[in-house]
Amino acid sequence: MKKILGLALVGAIAIVSPVRAEQSLFLSYPRPNHTTTSRKIFLIGTAPPTGDVFINGQKIERSPAGHFAPSFPLEIGVNEFTLRHGDREIKISVTRKSSEPKLPQGLGFAEDSLQPAANLARMPGELICFSAIASANASVSVRVGSQTTILMPQEEIVDLPMNIAALIDQNMPLVRKVAGHYKGCTNALTTPGNLGLPEFQVSKNGQTITQKGLGQIEILSPSQFEIAEVTAEAGVARTGPSTEHTRLTPLPKGTRSRITGSEGEFVRLDYGGWIKKEETKTVPGSIPPSSIVRSLRYSQVPLWTEIFFPLQVAVPVTVKQGEKTLTLTLYNTTAETHTFRLDDDPVVNRMEFEQPEPGRVEYTFNFKSEQQWGYKLRYEGTTLVLSLRHPPDIRGGAQPLAGMKIAIDAGHGSSEDLGAVGPNGYPEKDVTLIVSKLLRDELEKRGATVFMTREAEEDLWPLDRVEMIEKEEPNLALSVHYNALPDAGDAINTAGIGMFWYHPQAHSLSVFLHNYLVQRLGRPSYGVFWNSLALARSHVTPSVLLELGFMINPYEFEWITNEEEQKKLAATLADGVVEWVRSAQ
Repeated sequence: MKKILGLALVGAIAIVSPVRAEQSLFLSYPRPNHTTTSRKIFLIGTAPPTGDVFINGQKIERSPAGHFAPSFPLEIGVNEFTLRHGDREIKISVTRKSSEPKLPQGLGFAEDSLQPAANLARMPGELICFSAIASANASVSVRVGSQTTILMPQEEIVDLPMNIAALIDQNMPLVRKVAGHYKGCTNALTTPGNLGLPEFQVSKNGQTITQKGLGQIEILSPSQFEIAEVTAEAGVARTGPSTEHTRLTPLPKGTRSRITGSEGEFVRLDYGGWIKKEETKTVPGSIPPSSIVRSLRYSQVPLWTEIFFPLQVAVPVTVKQGEKTLTLTLYNTTAETHTFRLDDDPVVNRMEFEQPEPGRVEYTFNFKSEQQWGYKLRYEGTTLVLSLRHPPDIRGGAQPLAGMKIAIDAGHGSSEDLGAVGPNGYPEKDVTLIVSKLLRDELEKRGATVFMTREAEEDLWPLDRVEMIEKEEPNLALSVHYNALPDAGDAINTAGIGMFWYHPQAHSLSVFLHNYLVQRLGRPSYGVFWNSLALARSHVTPSVLLELGFMINPYEFEWITNEEEQKKLAATLADGVVEWVRSAQ
């Protein structure tokens, strides 16, 4: 199912009403029978500005146009709301579910509490941890093969909120007392082989219950190697075995690495990154993939500088951008570099390298300008190619953006992908397209060539849009969105311009455009955020996702849908791009 959410980056609000309200009282959110774990909920809707709107007998605040978005606390269970305006009435139920696991009745384990819950493979002697929720004040252990590990009761748990909590400034850890939580670890599993399912045991008052876990435990052989080769064009590497873990530099197609562990649908590679099995294939290998690196090759092609690293095998790599630097790290690699060529280059001032530890070589490119304009990585056989984007050739004059190509992505865009929905049911996908077209016209007036990912209602996944942008290789990419909040947010008092960036090369642009719009338009500031959004992750160009206001804020919604303000926003945003480009030269 495609994203039909208010906020471009989170599963915050699934509002699907596609039409504007014509009736005297209209509720845009929440939908009937909405379920949440939040402690509160906002009710977004509209009614004619004459008269009052009451929710559960309480008169609520409304904007001049009659829109509303008050928040109400939620109790565990079903919460009933009755909305009234004149002789119109709407009833809705919201169910708040507890996020706390239920302790078992009597002796036993809580449902779905045994961990690990997926097949797991580790190297001999590596730490493996187990956990369970079981009857309080019991004795709990787990047996794997011939090894028994005692699970100790945990007196308190530190809960970290979801990442989206940072968007509503509610991301503080919560320390709570618990009963029935047990954890334990062992590093005594050293014999290679599949040890099968762990057997959990809980005992109390002379009674014992055993239960098989869901994930088999395997200990890998230190002398028999499995080699993974990346088959995806850009394999998604992560810090751990789930999509919740942070992304690392994507691994170019052809990368080879020894498998040192697995968990569920992920495998761990020897340099530390985790990748989905489906993005790799297993290839024969009697030794772990490794390489030396000697002389490098350098060339210039239109718009790019390319550095070639001849290797014996396609090794894992990471990229780190700094201020006026880019560091490329090659893993499982030993430096024998004595000579490389680097002419007077449009981008690179000089290159230097070091080997900080065995098997890891770092090449650092020092740039002539603080602003970086994009990079690409690929393997040609076993030769790694790093491409560095040249600055745009700005011609200035009456058309200050002449010579630049700018991509505009109008967020969302189909009957199934509405984006956020305003109090009267007006969808984000419509206003993003209107403003994106206005912005296109303003940028073209200033000399830019503009590429649009969509110019009508189109069914595009975020990755479809990213592929289009990366194929076009623009000098800048702007993804236009409007905002919403998770249920726990404050829809009335949260407003303003927000910017989201991922690669450091886009940070300056995001901060500049945020400040420029806030100051020139007199709009509130929502803030500048680093976030792993698909439309911000493209590294071929500085890419920024813009959240230009909150669809769910009753007052800001009126500004968002005002045609004259839309024109002013587009013109001001285009001016901001011009000013930033001038400052980045």
